[in-house]
Amino acid sequence: PPLFPGLSKGVANGGMAEFQEMMRQQLESSMHTELEKLLDTTTGAEREVSKKDFEGFKNLYHRFLQVKGPSVEWIKIKRPPEDSIQPYDKISARGLPDSMANSLNKLVVVKLNGGLGTSMGCKGPKSLISVRNENTFLDLTVQQIEHLNKTYNTDVPLVLMNSFNTDEDTKKILQKYTHHRVKIHTFNQSRYPRINKESLLPVATNLSMTGQNTEGWYPPGHGDIYASFYNSGLLDQLIAQGKEYIFVSNIDNLGATVDLHILHHLVSQPNGKRCEFIMEVTDKTRADVKGGTLIQYEGKLRLLEIAQVPKAHVDEFKSVSKFKIFNTNNLWISLAAIKRLQEQKAMDMEIIVNSKTLDGGQNVIQLETAVGAAIKSFDNALGINVPRSRFLPVKTTSDLLLVMSNLYSLEAGSLTMSPKREFPTTPHVKLGSSFTKVQEYLTRFESIPDMLELDHLTVSGDVTFGKNVSLKGTVIIIANHGDRIDIPAGSMLENKIVSGNLRILDH
Repeated sequence: PPLFPGLSKGVANGGMAEFQEMMRQQLESSMHTELEKLLDTTTGAEREVSKKDFEGFKNLYHRFLQVKGPSVEWIKIKRPPEDSIQPYDKISARGLPDSMANSLNKLVVVKLNGGLGTSMGCKGPKSLISVRNENTFLDLTVQQIEHLNKTYNTDVPLVLMNSFNTDEDTKKILQKYTHHRVKIHTFNQSRYPRINKESLLPVATNLSMTGQNTEGWYPPGHGDIYASFYNSGLLDQLIAQGKEYIFVSNIDNLGATVDLHILHHLVSQPNGKRCEFIMEVTDKTRADVKGGTLIQYEGKLRLLEIAQVPKAHVDEFKSVSKFKIFNTNNLWISLAAIKRLQEQKAMDMEIIVNSKTLDGGQNVIQLETAVGAAIKSFDNALGINVPRSRFLPVKTTSDLLLVMSNLYSLEAGSLTMSPKREFPTTPHVKLGSSFTKVQEYLTRFESIPDMLELDHLTVSGDVTFGKNVSLKGTVIIIANHGDRIDIPAGSMLENKIVSGNLRILDH
C-alpha cells in the first residue's frame, strides 16, 4: 500500500513522485531526531550499544520507506534448477572420511534463543521449558554437542543468540554447564523501537525497559543475526580460532542436530566453488502450507515467504504441487562470507512488516527480517532436501506430547523415532484450549499415553488421561461444554470417538 494514501488526489502526476520523496525525507529526518532524543536519555555502555542498534534500525527504516509495492513479481518466479536443491541421500551416499575431527573443529553451533515461552503459558525463555525427562531444550542442545566433542575429541562451541527478553535468565542458567565439555558463548540480538502505525515514529519515550516503555521495544527477527553477531566481536573471535562455518537453527527444533554428512559436503568443496550457504529444506505436508519455500528469481536462489506473496497467489503458494518443499530454518553458513557481506553492507533481506496491537490498544508496526532471506547474497548457495526427522519443532503442547511420548527415544541429547513405529510419519495431534498451557497440560496426563500406533488424535474440552493409556489409529475425544471425560487408567482406544460425559471419581 502507498505510504501516503489520499495524497495523490490533488497533486498532478508529475509532481507526485517528488512530493512523496519530500514526505519520505521529512519522516526519515523526524525519525533520526527521535532516535537521538532516545539516546540522550542514557549514557555510557548502554548508549553505545543502542547507538549501534539504531544504525541498523535506520537502515531498515530507510528501506521500509522506499518500498514500492510487493517485493516479488509473481511472473518472474521460477522453480529452482534441479542441481540447486540436492537430495540428502545423494550427499550422504558419499560416505564420511576416516576422521571427522578436522571438519568438526571448523564448526560452531548457533541456536536462536530469543523467544519466550508465552505461547505455551510459560514465563521466561522458551529454551528453559522441560521437554523430556526433566531436560530443557537447552539441556538437550548442550548434551548433543558435548557428546560430539567427547566422541571425536573436538572443540565445537555453542553460541546462543539471545534477545533482551531472554538474556538475563539464560546467563543465570549457563552456570550449570561449567563442567560440561562445551564452550558456550552468547551475544544479544538488537533492540529496535516499535513504531506507531499512524505517525511511523517510535512509541518509546526513553531507553528504559520499564513502565510504559516495556512495550516500546522488540527484537527484529532472526535476520538480525548477521549484524548483531558481527557487532558483538564474537564473529571475528571465532574466525581467529580457525572456525569456518556456523550451523544455525531454532532452539525449539529438536531435529536440528549436527549432521556430519552435510558438514563433510561443505568442507570438501573445491576452492573455486566454495558453498557459502546451505539451507535444509524438507517436503511439504498439509501442515506446512505456510512455510517459506525456495525459488529461482532473477538468476539467484531465493527464499519466498508467505508474507511476500500477493493476495491473489496465496492459494497457489500454499499448494503442495507447485512448491513442494519448505525451509526448516536449519542453515549452514560461512563465517568469512558473513564478515565480507557485513563489511560491504551487501546483506540483502526483504523487510517483514509485522503489525501488533499493544495492551493499551495502540497499533504499532515492527520491521523484521528472516535469517534465510539472505541466501541470495551468498555465493554457490545450495538447498538440501533432508528427511522430515530434521524438522521437529515444539511450538505447542500438541508437539510436546509427541516428543514426550514413546514415539521417540532419547540418546545423548538427540531424539530419534522409535524403531518400533512401523511407519516413519509422525501422528497428527490436536489438543484443545484446555491443554494450551504447559502446567495445565501436565496435570491432564497421569502418564503420557502409548502412541506407537497412533495416526491422529484430537482432544477437545475438559479431558484427563489415567495411567498407561494406549492410543491407536484415529482417536477423537470431545467433552462438550460443562461435561468432563476421564479416560480410565489402562484403557486402549483404537479408532474410537469418545464424547459426552465420563467421570471417574475416587471413593
